[in-house]
Amino acid sequence: SSNSSQAPPSNGTPGPFDGPQWPHQAPQSTYVGVAVLMGVVVACASVVNGLVIAASVRHKKLRSPLNYILVNLALADLLVTLCGSSVSLSNNISGFFTLGRRMCELEGFMVSLTGIVGLWSLAILALERYVVVCRPLGDFRFQRRHAVSGCAFTWGWALLWSTPPLLGWSSYVPEGLRTSCGPNWYTGGSNNNSYILSLFVTCFVLPLSLILFSYTSLLVTLRAAAAQQKEADTTQQAEREVTRMVIVMVVAFLLCWLPYATFALVVATHKDIAIQPALASLPSYFSKTATVYNPIIYVFMNKQFQSCLLEMLCCGHRPRQMGKTSPGTRGPCAGVAADRPQNKVTPSHPV
Repeated sequence: SSNSSQAPPSNGTPGPFDGPQWPHQAPQSTYVGVAVLMGVVVACASVVNGLVIAASVRHKKLRSPLNYILVNLALADLLVTLCGSSVSLSNNISGFFTLGRRMCELEGFMVSLTGIVGLWSLAILALERYVVVCRPLGDFRFQRRHAVSGCAFTWGWALLWSTPPLLGWSSYVPEGLRTSCGPNWYTGGSNNNSYILSLFVTCFVLPLSLILFSYTSLLVTLRAAAAQQKEADTTQQAEREVTRMVIVMVVAFLLCWLPYATFALVVATHKDIAIQPALASLPSYFSKTATVYNPIIYVFMNKQFQSCLLEMLCCGHRPRQMGKTSPGTRGPCAGVAADRPQNKVTPSHPV
């Protein structure tokens, strides 16, 4: 079957690599709107993820094994921004994929690779917290080698599932508004559909199941601990705050990846369905905006990172309002309860 997202339709629309796709695919205002959105995403994601990496390089205290996966997530999000969001920004200004077919394949591959690293980082993070808090392995010490293995797994697994379209199992093509590229979930056929369904299971169902299992177990363990210490208000408060954070993290994951998973499955299983190009572009923009809110949820709400970031931004001085209760707190993230297990393990509720 001919590739509908590459072949120019009979109504005189130029091909996705040949010229502006407006007004055939969508009004020019849609492209301008998306370009503005991508501009905001590129600016914000570059700053927040850059700060996470800079703080980790600068402060040894942040380089604890349980934080490795957070830096891995920030690195993946930064690469999605550089390889995907910035390309999408410039292409939406032009109204078509200006860089040609080869770069389209490369962009599709890089965004898939780093996107899968990002979403599996969230699953590994949940699993690591489960292992440390719930202690299913008994007296197990989570060490640097375990953290490195977790990060290495995310890249190996992502490489395994983002390479096939370069080798003929499906392909990377211009999607939606035709200003960014991704796996071909439009054209149908067993070659494309089998890949999309495999991707759905290995890069959505599996990590989501791991996240739900890990955080459910973690909440059950915390609830049992809170029940044993009914008189301790701090334990009850911690349990409520962790519950709230877990809900936020699961909702954020679904907001980011459910549109992609749903669209891909619907289109792959209903080959005659026609979807508006602007609508077909939505999933890719949902996943790209996650590069801004992921670090905010996972890192900026972590007291340990928070303190080091503030100190770094204030040129080594603790901000006055945070230093009131602890005089003389200067130096490497002074006053951070870095070694309390709950701050490293749980989504750093303000304890």
